[in-house]
Amino acid sequence: MTAKPIFKRALVKLSGEALMGPEPFGIHQPTVRQICADLVEAANLGAEIAVVIGGGNIFRGAQMSGMGLSRPAADSMGMLGTVMNSIALEAQVEALGHKARAMSAVAMPSVVETYTRQQAADHLSKGRIVILAGGTGNPFFTTDTGGALRAAELDCDVMLKATQVDGIYTADPKKDPSAKRYDRVSYDEVIARDLKVMDTAAFALARDASLPIIVFSIHEPGAIARVLTGAGHGTIVGR
Repeated sequence: MTAKPIFKRALVKLSGEALMGPEPFGIHQPTVRQICADLVEAANLGAEIAVVIGGGNIFRGAQMSGMGLSRPAADSMGMLGTVMNSIALEAQVEALGHKARAMSAVAMPSVVETYTRQQAADHLSKGRIVILAGGTGNPFFTTDTGGALRAAELDCDVMLKATQVDGIYTADPKKDPSAKRYDRVSYDEVIARDLKVMDTAAFALARDASLPIIVFSIHEPGAIARVLTGAGHGTIVGR
C-alpha cells in the first residue's frame, strides 16, 4: 500500500477479546501476529500509532465484581490483564522488525515502562508503536474511556475503535438482520440512542476534545492502514 495517511497520529483501541482469535479465552498467537502486522503496516505509511489494549480475554473486572470481589479489586485484576496483553503485542511488533514500547498507567517498572504523557509522545515522535496498558489507572473506568483519554492528551488526530463488525448499526446486526449501518453519526446521537459501541463516558470525552472516532472491523487484514488512508469501511463519529 503506497497511499499516504490522512491522519498523522492515531490511537487504535483494541479489545482484549480481539486477541483471542478462535479460542474461548487467552491469547491466540496467529491472531496477535496478524493484528501486529496491521499495526506495523500502518506505522510504515508514516503515521504515528498508539494502541490502547483491553484485558477481557484474560479477566473482566466489571463482570467479576460482586462475586466475592469489590469493584476496585476486580478492576485492578483487569488492569493486570491489559499489561499481559501489552507485553504480547510489544514482543510481536518487535519480532516483525518495528520498534515498540509498552507503557502502563499502573506502575510496574520492572515489567513495562510507567506511562507519562511526555514520554509516550516522545516515543511516538520517534516512530515507535506505543502500546498503552492499565486503562486510566483507576477503577470504574473502561479501557474505551482510557483510549479516549490517551488519544486526547497525546493530541491524536483520530481514535480508531476496532470491533467485531464494520461500523455502528441501529441494532446488533448479529441479532437483528434488519439493522442499518451508519456511515456517519454525531457524538450526541450515539449517546442519545445508547449505541453500545463504547461507553458514554468515552464518547463524551471524545466529543469534548473534538476527537473523531472511526469504528471499523479488525478482522480484515490491512484494515487499520486502509482506515488511516481514507479507504477503509466503517462509521465516523463526529460533530
